[in-house]
Amino acid sequence: MRGLIAPAPARTDEWNSVFDRFEKFNGRLSGWFEWVGVAGLLLMMMVTIIDIVGNKLFNTPLLGALDWVRVFQSLAIAFACAMVLIIGRHVKVEFLVTRLPNRAQAVIESIVLLLGLGLFVLIVWRLTVLGYAMQAGGETSATAHIPRLFPAYWIVLASIPVCLVFLQRLLSSLTKVGKR
Repeated sequence: MRGLIAPAPARTDEWNSVFDRFEKFNGRLSGWFEWVGVAGLLLMMMVTIIDIVGNKLFNTPLLGALDWVRVFQSLAIAFACAMVLIIGRHVKVEFLVTRLPNRAQAVIESIVLLLGLGLFVLIVWRLTVLGYAMQAGGETSATAHIPRLFPAYWIVLASIPVCLVFLQRLLSSLTKVGKR
């Protein structure tokens, strides 16, 4: 009877290659998105400077400066999320988990990654619905009349690499759980 049950297949070199390519793809995509976030930060700074200089020197502030800052702020934050996840600059609490055996750590890591992936899939779904509702309703900002759907759709787009990073790490963590 013992011979009938096949052991779990180990990750072969082919699978390692697929995982490595997926990880490199995630890194490149997240790197490009990070630059979009940097551009959003720079635009936010430029709008703030133009508003302050215009107000102090010419007594004419930039119309809708706060609306533009909000838009660029959402751009800067959303597009930096994937790279923040990759380089590990997010909040982690590991003081108890590090004392557990490797397999238990991998199980906990898999659960956390699954929850993170689920959260960002939920964010993508609900922001897509919200963006469509704003688009259908023609909602705009109060002073600059910027369509409010842009930040919602930007966050959806920026969350896709975050989901891919969570998926790649979840698959990697599940292979650790399967190891004996």
